[in-house]
Amino acid sequence: MTPAFAFNTTPGLRFGSGAAPAAAEELAARLGPRILVVTDAGLRAAGVPTPTLEALGRLATLVIFDAVEADPSRDTLMAAVAAGRDGSVTGILGIGGGSPMDVAKLSALLLGSGEDLDTAWGVGQARGPRLPLALVPTTAGTGSEVTPVSIITLGGEEKRGVVSPVILPDIAVLDPDLTLGLPPAATAATGIDAMVHAIEGYTSRSPNNNPISRMLAVEALKTLGANIERAVQDGSDTAARAGMLLGAMLAGQAFANSPVAAVHALAYPLGGTFHIPHGLSNALVLGPVMRFNAPEAARAYADLAPHVFPDIGGGGSQDRAQRFIDALGDLSARLGLPPRLRDVNIPKEALPKMAKAAMLQTRLLVNNPREVAQADALAIYEAAW
Repeated sequence: MTPAFAFNTTPGLRFGSGAAPAAAEELAARLGPRILVVTDAGLRAAGVPTPTLEALGRLATLVIFDAVEADPSRDTLMAAVAAGRDGSVTGILGIGGGSPMDVAKLSALLLGSGEDLDTAWGVGQARGPRLPLALVPTTAGTGSEVTPVSIITLGGEEKRGVVSPVILPDIAVLDPDLTLGLPPAATAATGIDAMVHAIEGYTSRSPNNNPISRMLAVEALKTLGANIERAVQDGSDTAARAGMLLGAMLAGQAFANSPVAAVHALAYPLGGTFHIPHGLSNALVLGPVMRFNAPEAARAYADLAPHVFPDIGGGGSQDRAQRFIDALGDLSARLGLPPRLRDVNIPKEALPKMAKAAMLQTRLLVNNPREVAQADALAIYEAAW
């Protein structure tokens, strides 16, 4: 008998080339007459959101907040909230990668409820209500448009999350045209990030690991595996970009309900301390974490392997799992991602501090197929170095 589980996702999805500007009328109807747009300056300077904002600006007053940085800080979040409050906004539109979408989620929560952010940290602590919220991703990686998760960096290094169905958006608009300008390195890193979401969602020890999440994780890996190299090699391949965006969203739906684990826990100190992009951080520790997990997760890894790499055939679970891990490392290399922590200038003497910081991510580590002690985290970092 299937154990009891809960499954939540974004109630409205719009997908397709040109979907973002085409959704302007629906977005205006949902978000109201005064909309806080949360994005980043580089994206805006590149003109990526311009057609959408022009279409939306004909229907509503836009308050633009474009100061979101990678690994956004609490100060940035509170500045976005202040901009929304000063503008008396009625709804929030996040457009960008994971960082703008994370800030948009919590801006909607804090503006809509007035609750104290410090009471919202953790799982199921945010109460709401929130303002109407729409998200438009411009990278195929985080799946944030369909997850109840927002991550903020505190004190310059610690990453802390709010996890609650309250911050799932009302609608997500997936337009592959908005990802066409993403450089190869960012395409590769965000694509591996999405694959990690699917792998960890499938193998999660969470009691809410469920058949729907596992089905979505498998479909995500099929779609991502079939498209990631084409998307990196030819950024103008709209079909490959569409496949990546769809795959990242499916992976997001999977891990939103069957949460991620040690790969993310060990990746966070790389971003918080050394400002390594999140997707690349995941790629750097993926192999060592999977090798650590293999004694407990070999069967699950073996089941996933042929969905990404059809050439991985027979053999026992441990053998197929090891070939899957090796093939993921080879894929990262073909995509041009640096293979080791030393290649991104992380000093070896920093590893013990990183291991200690990773242990703070208890909401993630509890989901790992194999229990991780601080000594284990250090050994994983040493293997990745």
